[in-house]
Amino acid sequence: MDNQKTILVTGGAGFIGSHTVKLLLEQGYGVLVLDNLSSGHASAVKSQLIVGDLADKGLLGKIFSEYEIHAVIHFAGSLIVEESVLMPGKYFENNVSNGLNLLNAMTAAGVRKMIFSSTAAVYGEPLQATIDENHPKLPINPYGETKLMFEKILKWYAQAHDLSSVSLRYFNASGAHPDGSLGEDKKIITHLIPRVLRVANRQQEVLQIYGNDYPTFDGTCVRDFVHVCDLAQAHILALNKLESEQGNFVYNVATGVGHTVAEVVNAAMEITKKMIPIEYAPRRSGDPAALVADPAKIKTELGFEPQYSDLNTIISTSWAWHKKLFEREKQKVLSLIENK
Repeated sequence: MDNQKTILVTGGAGFIGSHTVKLLLEQGYGVLVLDNLSSGHASAVKSQLIVGDLADKGLLGKIFSEYEIHAVIHFAGSLIVEESVLMPGKYFENNVSNGLNLLNAMTAAGVRKMIFSSTAAVYGEPLQATIDENHPKLPINPYGETKLMFEKILKWYAQAHDLSSVSLRYFNASGAHPDGSLGEDKKIITHLIPRVLRVANRQQEVLQIYGNDYPTFDGTCVRDFVHVCDLAQAHILALNKLESEQGNFVYNVATGVGHTVAEVVNAAMEITKKMIPIEYAPRRSGDPAALVADPAKIKTELGFEPQYSDLNTIISTSWAWHKKLFEREKQKVLSLIENK
């Protein structure tokens, strides 16, 4: 790591974090990952990994004194919307208090660059067809609220500590690495595409679609899906931005193209060659009819051009990864049965 710029990646064992770490390594950066492995996997990390928590101020101080950190990419945090409504305390602690621990350790060590993993949930209910960065920020759940709070904290730290930052507001992160080495592997599956693929693989009998009476062309919700490899690339572009400019920047990371839930299901059936039985359930509270970004700012200012975010690539890379994952799970179960 001596001749490289070392990037500290918190939450680098998670879905988006691990893809970003892989890309950073490919681009010649030194990478140090800090992750408590509450939802990430050590096997997904191909760089040095420190297992630890952002609540541990002593550990953070030690990391910043022992390593010459050039910048921080901050993914670590809690991110399940429904859980945040039930357990707001956990979200304010993990996403705000622990984030402050990280910022204070950074600024004490003179590290002045951060890329922050934010979310489209900061906007709340959309008030226009496509959402740009100036759309009102009115989050409707604690998850979105905590991310917005941290964005505001970054703004004040810019003033007080000369800290430069880029907050990336992701829309629907999806897909898997095309080489099959990385993908989404979570205990609690909330994202649409993994849920669809579980039904395609007969791990679940039927896919529940929440609401078919939305004011969209087929009655199901519209979402803006962005491939995880394109998200990883956005972090490299954000780092480049902070090499040449100081300030506090915010960007949507998305495609600007919406797909309905029904379109995703139909595309998945075509790609997997499997029937995917569906049943309609009542709408979930807080689910807007459409969430589609206006990504003009990140395209213009950072040169972001999604390479993998067409629906076919998203679903086919996800399917290749999930088949591998399903097979691994099956082998685990068989070996447990054999060892009984």
